[in-house]
Amino acid sequence: QVQLVESGGGLVQAGGSTRLSCAASGSIFSDSAMGWYRQAPGKQREMVAIITSGSSTNYADSVKGRFTISRDNANKTVYLQINSLKPEETAVYYCHMVLPPRVYWGQGTQVTVSS
Repeated sequence: QVQLVESGGGLVQAGGSTRLSCAASGSIFSDSAMGWYRQAPGKQREMVAIITSGSSTNYADSVKGRFTISRDNANKTVYLQINSLKPEETAVYYCHMVLPPRVYWGQGTQVTVSS
């Protein structure tokens, strides 16, 4: 059974930075695509960044140049470095794993950006 546990986030000032981590259990981490999504109050969940098993990355246009996704297969962890945060990016950030045919989600971690 795969479990994803996010950490990091919290209260950050506008323009500040933080790093989110997602630790995965199980032995199939290196074969999986990983991603970060976020859901702001009253809005739909949206993709933020994805990293494939081969470490190719893709970002939402709104975060390009400010967010960086990376993975450490040895420690089964995926990271999201977030810079230049904006108040409208206040959201719950979720870790996501795709290992077909299964998809897994973490419980989410709150990032609150104060203006």
